[in-house]
This record gives sequence, C-alpha cells and structure tokens, in this order.
Amino acid sequence: MKHVLILSILVTFFACNKKEKKVVDYSIISGKVTTKIKEIKILSRSRTMTELLELSADGSFTDTLSTDQSSYELYDGKNIISLYVKPGYNLNIFYDTENIDSTMVFQGDGSKENTYMFEKRKKTNAFIGDPYEVYKLDETEYKTKFKALKNNLLDFLKEYEGLSDDFKLAEENNVVYDYLSKLSEYERIHMAITKNRDFKVSESFLDELKDFDYTNENDYNFSKSYKDLVGSKLKKQAQNLAKTDSIDFDIAYLKTASAVENSSIKNDKLFTFTHQMIGFSKDINAFYDLFKEHSTNATNNDLIAEKYNKLMALSKGNPSPKFKNYKNYVGGTTSLDDLKGKYVYIDVWATWCGPCIREIPSLKEVEKKYHQKNIAFVSLSVDEEKDHEKWKAMVKEKELGGVQLFADKNFDSQFVKDYEIQGIPRFILIDPTGNIVDSNAPRPSSPKLIDLFNELNI
Repeated sequence: MKHVLILSILVTFFACNKKEKKVVDYSIISGKVTTKIKEIKILSRSRTMTELLELSADGSFTDTLSTDQSSYELYDGKNIISLYVKPGYNLNIFYDTENIDSTMVFQGDGSKENTYMFEKRKKTNAFIGDPYEVYKLDETEYKTKFKALKNNLLDFLKEYEGLSDDFKLAEENNVVYDYLSKLSEYERIHMAITKNRDFKVSESFLDELKDFDYTNENDYNFSKSYKDLVGSKLKKQAQNLAKTDSIDFDIAYLKTASAVENSSIKNDKLFTFTHQMIGFSKDINAFYDLFKEHSTNATNNDLIAEKYNKLMALSKGNPSPKFKNYKNYVGGTTSLDDLKGKYVYIDVWATWCGPCIREIPSLKEVEKKYHQKNIAFVSLSVDEEKDHEKWKAMVKEKELGGVQLFADKNFDSQFVKDYEIQGIPRFILIDPTGNIVDSNAPRPSSPKLIDLFNELNI
C-alpha cells in the first residue's frame, strides 16, 4: 500500500509538472512612453494585424503578442519602432516620442537584438541621407552606395556583442537581402522620381538575383526584405499572366502564388494578398473561391472567411454602415443620417495620400456638374488627429467643395472598419434610403462614374 501511495504521489507530481511545462507561444511587451499621447498601435509587418493599445495616465503599457510572427512594429503616431520577439520573451521598452534617438531603451528578453535593430536603422538612415536624392542617382552610383552600406552593416553586425547565434546568422542573411531588395526596387522608383517612363536598368544590373533562392522558409519568416523580394517576383509573374491570359491582376496573382513550392510561403502570400485586396476585386466570389481552393492554412482560411462574409454584407441593396457626429469643416458635426433623402457619394481620403489628391480636380468637376442634383458629395478624411489643422489648411488651399468631414479615429473609425477599407482613396455610393449602391464605386476620374449616375437618373 505504501508503494502504491508513493507511486500515486509520483504520478500526481509528474502530471502537475507536465501541466506546468505548457508550451509558451506568446511574448509580452511592456514599457513606458514619457511624452503625453493617448495610444499606440502594434502592427504585424504584413499589416494583417493591427491592435490599438491605450496608455495609462503615466504612459505605461503592456500587451501580449502571438509569436506565430517574429516581427512587429510599434507606432505612436510619429515613430515606427521595429520589434523582434520570440516565444517566452518579456520585452520592456522605454522612450520619449519627441527625442527617440537618444532616449530609446530596451530591457529584458531580446533587449540586445532589439537595441541592435534600432541602432542599425539609425546607421542606415544616416548613411542614406535624403532617399529622394539617392533614387535619382544613376545605376552605377546607386549600386556602389548600397554595396558600401551592406559592407558597413555586415561589419557592424560582426562587432556587435551579446546577440544570440541564431539571430546573428539570420541577420547576416538579412543585410544581404536588404541590399538585393534595394537593387530590385531601383528601376521602378527611379522611373517615378525622374518621371522618365522609358527608363530601364542595364541587363547586368540585377545579375546578383539570377540564382536567388525564393523558397527559404526561415529567411522568409525573419527578413522583410526577403519577403519583399519574393513578393516582387510574384507580382511580375502575375502581371505577365494577366497580360497573356487577359485576366484581372488579382486573379492572376492568386494563380501565381498558388504555384509557390514552399507551402508556408505560398499560404502567407495567398493570405496577405487576399486580406489586402479582396475588397477591391471586381468579382469577389471568384476571387474568394480561388483563395479557398489553394490555401491550406486553417487559421488564415477562417480569417478570410470572416472578411468575405463582412464584404457580402456590403453588397448592393444592403443597409450602409453609418458614421455619427464627424467634425464638419464649416463647423458642428455631421452624421450619415443627416443626408438621408439624397444619394451620397463618399470619398475616403487623407492629406498624405498622393492618389487621393490626384482625384481632387476630377471630383470638383463632378461636383460642379451635379451641383443641383439630388446627391451629396462627402469627403471623409482619415487623417490622424495631430494633422487636423493640416486637413483644414488643405481644404481651404484647394477650395474643396461638398461636405468636408474628419473621421473620429482615422483608420480605426468604426465606419472605416465596417467598410473593410484597407487603402485609399476609396469611393462609396449610397442611395437616398441609406442602402448601398456600390461599396467600391468608380473614381471621379473614371467615365464609369458618370455612367453609373446616368443609370440611376441622378
């Protein structure tokens, strides 16, 4: 009996120990921001996860992060801070938003790695200087500059003390991928900045990418630049497929991504692209069906299914989500219900959005043409609160007409989230009873908008 009792105690003991050794699949970040701000955001690098984190009265915060991704970003409205986390990390962050370079302190698990990344970013920015001027360099000067940066950063990494061996190995590859990514983007950005639409790099400029391995799962999960290189390749392949098969780019991209050999990379590319683009697809059902056919990640599938169902609620004829008491440029507040009885054409924009601003002349022309018609033109700014005065100045400077409103929480405004708006400009048309005509309406610069107005006899 004594032996049985002892055995029972041992079984209980080991059972308890086994329970206590539960796998930790999250990390904790906490800290304190000394400048007075109300909230900060935590974002995944892919932007498929965004979490608003309220600060306590003294600026302190704490949050738990899933470690299915190792890279996150902290955004306080002014600064973007890259974070590296692993399961079980308890990372502490302290800084002043107005003087981040001299006040940033990381403590706890991963403090060395995160301090290294912060210092690397400062060195990189100082070396590059004005990016606008760098991208105007000819290809030889450009490549020489970034090759020198690569070598400087490799030396910096080699001499940096206290980093874990696995981080150091992955980061050594990442520095090379940063360099290759800069080469990959040069033609496109140089062309845009110099406005030379005929510009092409020489045949040998991208020779270092000829034998590049696009299937390395570990590097894909660690390095944003590696992920960008994979995305750039898929985008080019999809553009070619869209042209040769005469299909829409979004469908072509999913078909291209579905052919990726590595299942983890394939699933991530399918998910991130679908998460961002499903709301813009001309045929959401076909787009969603193609995603479902090729995605094998159950968690991703559930998230996209939820997004798809929300978008279906935005179909033509369904009641529109509403905004309430948004600040009006002319004073007071305005709600969507205040405009009932008229068609409402909503332009979701921001002062920092180049494509939004390029639509302004066309929008003013359409407003002028339909000035006496039963339609209200609403421009809804998703600028942050700190840019409220900048918004007012631009409305005045560009003599914007219609109803000029300022959303209550920029992209976190409920109206914006209800419409699943991932990018701007975004245009929405609502009928006089408050029902959706088109949740992704044509732009003012598109002849299709006037065609739509004519169909509705506006």
